[in-house]
Amino acid sequence: MTDADIEAQIFALLAQRSQGATICPSEVARALAPEGDSWREQMPQVRQVAQALAQQRRLRVTRSGVPVNATAPGGPIRLGLVRGDPGGESR
Repeated sequence: MTDADIEAQIFALLAQRSQGATICPSEVARALAPEGDSWREQMPQVRQVAQALAQQRRLRVTRSGVPVNATAPGGPIRLGLVRGDPGGESR
């Protein structure tokens, strides 16, 4: 799976949610894991892509509503669109 695949899946899942809703990175990994593969193996790459998108200000990464580094340890995180940017793209 490529970083572009992960990015596309993140924004596709977010587009299916109501405005302001978030997704779990595991939803992205599960959607992209080939049959028979463990989605858990995809999690580090999903978190790395999420962090890169957050650094580009194209994605919000939060833990308990507080912005965090997606690759830092500390528990579950949520991914959401940058507020005021429904397409997830910063222009």
